[in-house]
Amino acid sequence: MNRTDRLYALVEELRASAPRRRSARELAALYEVSVRTIERDIGALQQAGVPIYADVGRTGGYTLDKERTLPPVNFTASEAVALAICLGRAGDTLYAQAARTALNKILSVMPAADNDAARDLASRIRFSVPAEDDDVPEPPVRPARDAVLEEAMVSRRVVRISYVDRHGSETDRDVEPQAFTAAERGWYLLAWCRLRGETRVFRLDRVRRAVPLEEIAPHRSWASLGDPPKELRTRVLELA
Repeated sequence: MNRTDRLYALVEELRASAPRRRSARELAALYEVSVRTIERDIGALQQAGVPIYADVGRTGGYTLDKERTLPPVNFTASEAVALAICLGRAGDTLYAQAARTALNKILSVMPAADNDAARDLASRIRFSVPAEDDDVPEPPVRPARDAVLEEAMVSRRVVRISYVDRHGSETDRDVEPQAFTAAERGWYLLAWCRLRGETRVFRLDRVRRAVPLEEIAPHRSWASLGDPPKELRTRVLELA
């Protein structure tokens, strides 16, 4: 069994066994590999975003949260590659890291034959890069600031940010995050600014720090926020 098949089989074995734990020794015997190999495989799956949990000790082992995983999915090779192309175009945007983990989750639950076909097809697709680039650079790590703002938006928490304007002046202000939007120059945060008493647009790369506060922000309808600047006219992201 090659590693790709084994990773897929590990996910399915843990899914079938859940909530019972399976030890590394049990899994090693099942797949006729070393305990160290199983530990490396589990680590790779965890890094890919598969919700596998480990307990140490004599009765410990690995278990998988069924509610947070996908069953085997019947994506064709073309469908999987189409998703990879779309997710790959996230580049260094706000959700680039989430796009990578989403793709890894999809690949981890595809049947082995379909997974291999998708990888073979993907190997035949090439993207042009600048001639001076010998290697494709690693995508940047998502700043903690972005995760703070995203979580505050979901939980409706007030956030204290340090913001540097286009003139280089830095101010601290409490804001109520409302939405992210993308434009040619990058990603922006639309938020109710308590310092100014109105909706303001903040360029994310100018937000130096973001600290969530305990206070829950009041509900504000989208209409009450006013229109964003013309260059940031928006439309809602649709999932279907």
